[in-house]
Amino acid sequence: MATYRLGSSPAVHTPGIVAWAINGYHFEDDRPQLRKVIVETYNLPEIAADQLLSKKVPYTIEGETVVFTVSDESEPQ
Repeated sequence: MATYRLGSSPAVHTPGIVAWAINGYHFEDDRPQLRKVIVETYNLPEIAADQLLSKKVPYTIEGETVVFTVSDESEPQ
């Protein structure tokens, strides 16, 4: 299990970016690019980004930080 805390900065409001990416992740053709944005922006493993964006794991918002825990080690779709 790994817990990730994705913080915001003056330039990036993480809850908004995550909501935008989750919305776009419904479209299969867009998934690789959206996953890449989240992986590179927050330095996440692809599996963690996939689970967050596909809503396989729940997340919470603490202030301007997105928090989620990944336990499954399967590969992204």
